[in-house]
This record gives sequence, structure tokens and C-alpha cells, in this order.
Amino acid sequence: MTDSELLRDEPADPTVTSSDTVFEGAVWNVVRDVVDYNGSPMTREYVAHTGAVAVLAVDEHDRVLVIKQYRHPIRTRDWELPAGLLDAEGESKLDAAKRELAEEADLEATDWDELVSFHTTPGGNDEMVTVYRATGVTATAAAFDRTDEEADIEKRWVALDEIVDGVLAGRLHNSILSIAALAATVAARR
Repeated sequence: MTDSELLRDEPADPTVTSSDTVFEGAVWNVVRDVVDYNGSPMTREYVAHTGAVAVLAVDEHDRVLVIKQYRHPIRTRDWELPAGLLDAEGESKLDAAKRELAEEADLEATDWDELVSFHTTPGGNDEMVTVYRATGVTATAAAFDRTDEEADIEKRWVALDEIVDGVLAGRLHNSILSIAALAATVAARR
């Protein structure tokens, strides 16, 4: 198979004839674009998102750190990976991932590699999440003060297979956790 035959997403750049912010939020905005697509106007509204990072932290026993925290839109305390927004000006994705691991789990790591990146909901927002695998994990020198939904974070170290089993059985629904666990499983087998 040639490189041109490989399955890949294809960037497109239709003409945007108008673009308005229809809602300004505390974290992100909603944008309405009118696009000339295939010769006809098409209106689309979406969340303009900063992007995010997540961390699949692996300890010396090959267990993965998961955290449970409240997510208001789904009214659930779901199991997920430490994660956060790319909302600090000038901060790289890797530095944001390191910051989030420290802030949400009081951990740091010596070794980092990019595991997977993906659009979470391409029909409704432009968010791209990059997940890093972190190894050589140790406790930070100081614990972070957490508020709001982070105040009662529960942490647990689990086998990667336990996460995959939970995803496939429908017990775990967090998209970042699901994609990262499945990607890590496949990567380990290759």
C-alpha cells in the first residue's frame, strides 16, 4: 500500500462567509459560521475549544492511574485520566500534561511520550485532546489544594486490562479514558 492509499483524515478549507460568537462563556465560546460548502451556504454552530491534554500515568507495577471526579453535564462521578485544558498562554501541550498530573494527582514523571490525539466531538466542537503516557512516576514534593469538582477526586491504580474490560462491558464511558486505554493496549501488542 502506498502512502497516498493509507486511510487518513483530509483537511478541508471551505470559504467561511460569516462567523459570529453567539455565546461567550466562562471557559469556552459558541461560534456560528456560515460556510460555502459545495456551492451552497451551510450554517454550523460549535463550541470553540482551547484543546486539552490527558495523562496515562503508569507505575512500576504497570498499573494505570485513574481518577474519579464529578462532571456536571452528565451528572456523574466518572473514572477518567488526569486531564485539563490548554488554557495557559505559551504553555506547550507536554508542559500542560505535566501540570495536570501534578495538580490532579500530586504526581510527576521522568519519561513522557505522546500516545494518541483525537477530536472529541467533531460535529459539535473543535476540541483536540492529546494523551501522553507518563512513566517513572513519583509523588510531588507538595500536595495541591483542590476546589470545586477537584476537591473530592478519588485516585486508584488499576491494571490496563481492567479499564479495557470496563469500557467494553459498558461500565466506563469517559471518551478520553476509553481511547487512551484501547490505544495503549494496541501499542503494547505491536
